[in-house]
Amino acid sequence: MDRREFIKTAGLGAAAAGLAACAPKTLTEEKTSVSDKGLDGTMPQHYPGVGLLGYGCMRWPMVDGEDGKKHIDQQEVNRLVDFALEHGVNYFDTSPVYLEGDSERATAEALNRHPRESWLLATKLSNFSDASYDNSVKMYRKSLEIFKTDHVDYYLLHSLSGGEDFSRRFGDTGIMEFLLKEKAAGHIRHLGFSFHGAKSGFDEMMALHDSGKYRWDFVQIQMNYVDWTHAGGRNTDAEYLYGELDRRQIPIVIMEPLRGGRLADMPAGTADLLKAKAPGDSLASWAFRFVGSYPRVQVVLSGMTYMEHLQDNLKTFLNFKPVTDEEKALLEEVADRLENYPLVRCTGCQYCMPCPYGINIPAIFRFYNDSVNAGTYVTSKEQKGYAKARRNYLLAYNKAIPAVRQADHRLRQMCGRMPAAHRHSTRTAPHRPVHREPQARDAGVEPPLPHLPAQVGFLTKMSGQRGI
Repeated sequence: MDRREFIKTAGLGAAAAGLAACAPKTLTEEKTSVSDKGLDGTMPQHYPGVGLLGYGCMRWPMVDGEDGKKHIDQQEVNRLVDFALEHGVNYFDTSPVYLEGDSERATAEALNRHPRESWLLATKLSNFSDASYDNSVKMYRKSLEIFKTDHVDYYLLHSLSGGEDFSRRFGDTGIMEFLLKEKAAGHIRHLGFSFHGAKSGFDEMMALHDSGKYRWDFVQIQMNYVDWTHAGGRNTDAEYLYGELDRRQIPIVIMEPLRGGRLADMPAGTADLLKAKAPGDSLASWAFRFVGSYPRVQVVLSGMTYMEHLQDNLKTFLNFKPVTDEEKALLEEVADRLENYPLVRCTGCQYCMPCPYGINIPAIFRFYNDSVNAGTYVTSKEQKGYAKARRNYLLAYNKAIPAVRQADHRLRQMCGRMPAAHRHSTRTAPHRPVHREPQARDAGVEPPLPHLPAQVGFLTKMSGQRGI
């Protein structure tokens, strides 16, 4: 059964994944300890002055604030940045829209405690909601102001899908001419773009480069050993993207080397293939070694939320070993196996957030994927023990995702009453609560099963999630 058919058959999709939390764990989840052991190597550089491991600043650690909301843990961010710089990580990638606009501030606060020449700033023109010239210039200048600097080392046109998208946001607005003047003045050292889209769209961006009108100093792409030949959907295989950039000698920045963490958290039967080959290596190390082995790669970004993540990645890069042909063949086998799992290809990038209906879309996708990986996904009332599993689903789902952020409650009215022409769009959708029926939590009472629309398929369309 392929992914689309599975989702169609499953119906609920994301919401039914609540069963995962109650079932025996079959996922391979790695724990690493905080230790300096193995951190005495040298950070490799494919390009002089740029450490191969870069810091993605979209997933900074969070803490509960006095206002009841989550806030960036600045003290921990400072600690992570200090440790990263000490061990050769000098490329920091952020954006005005990451973490609801707070990533730049937190990253700047940590980095500005160090000499400017010790770190490289990569940030973006994230003018999705307002691509006007004035707003774009304002966003650019605001980034310089936040970082208290007169230049951006690597400036990206954020998340382009092709020529039409480029023209609408940058070409036709006059902002490209402004950015080129800023580059000529030394305020932008390298100008490039990040890409999500189809092959035709990428070819359009390369045609702009080939024409000489715009020369891209670097390009950021999604690349990992699964997306190398299994990108699927509206994304383009990384093998093609890399080849086109390599042919033009354009440096490459890698995003999602772990595919949103999925390559560090996979079904045990698949993980065993890698563990058998290298018992002492983390699953994540395989993914990083794969992308880091390609010479055109300038930086491999990783969103290292915790010190354990940072140290494990440093152990991989400070003692870097390129993958062999034999290991590449093994990773191809792992990729093929993972492709047979009917998972939502969500990387947790948060680009679909905030949802105007208040749905925590990435959390639901994650919950669903974990359930499928763990073998606890339930689809049929004829299944043995279905009533108990249903109850477990409700309890687990409610525990993992607050009721006000669950899809079935938010979408109940929308799915049933919204005009068909608007059912897969949230641009004009009002943000209104949907009545939630009380849930019975007493052990002797069977709670009701939520409304079961095809939520995975719906949410993937609504969020613009790729590869479904």
